[in-house]
Amino acid sequence: MTDTTNDIKHVDSPLARQTLLDGRLTEPVAGKRPIRLLPWLQVVKIGGRAIMDRGAEAILPIVDEIRRALPEHRLLILTGAGIRARHLYSVGLDLGLPVGSLAPLAASEAGQNGHILASLLAPEGVSYVEHPTIANQLAIHLSAARAVVGSAFPPYHHHEFPNSRIPTHRADTGAFLVADALGAAGLTIVEDVDGVYTTDPKGPDAVQAQFLPEVKASDLIAHNSTLPFDRALVDVMGTARHLEHVQVINGLVPGRLTAALRSEHVGTIVHTGVRHT
Repeated sequence: MTDTTNDIKHVDSPLARQTLLDGRLTEPVAGKRPIRLLPWLQVVKIGGRAIMDRGAEAILPIVDEIRRALPEHRLLILTGAGIRARHLYSVGLDLGLPVGSLAPLAASEAGQNGHILASLLAPEGVSYVEHPTIANQLAIHLSAARAVVGSAFPPYHHHEFPNSRIPTHRADTGAFLVADALGAAGLTIVEDVDGVYTTDPKGPDAVQAQFLPEVKASDLIAHNSTLPFDRALVDVMGTARHLEHVQVINGLVPGRLTAALRSEHVGTIVHTGVRHT
């Protein structure tokens, strides 16, 4: 009877022979804060319906403000979808399309808005790039130009999220995920309202709406009124690793974006709960 030799090489690791689904076991390795990849980057999300759908009256002043900010900041500008995406959702639901098919269709509309913005900023060397380029080559693009434009929709494509017929993770959520993953210096969400209110400032109870200059993301979980960003963003903020806060500003007011990029308080600051030590 011959002897057999076990020549399998084992590598010492805290996770050896353990399940990666056990949070207690992965905490010593995964519980540390990741390295900030682009700590000098400012991420700006431009609302599709709030800004882009308004045409030249709203877009051109924002473009001019971004142009003036380029010598001072390096920007990743992400655009959301507008009213055309809502029409798309309506048609898609009538056709019985699943939510996972609606998401990439809406994302394409956000990309169209991005192409418009990038074209207007082309004299400054700004170009539109797709998600894979943002993930793998953003740094080299920002070494060649002061800003890059992309779609704010997360690239979930045909992934199905339960309990919704409309994609819950849209442009605001996507912008936050990118900014936090890159360890960016900040995220500014540009809308057509001054920030977060106790109730919809454009709704039937507008006279009762009170402006909230600061609010915790955890407090917005029970906020039943309309928010100026995706409600899914509130949940995503709870898992943030880098971004301590997000500022929501009114992009229709000249100078607000410039001030926000300089860390001035000109809208609603939403605190994520992250605390750097």
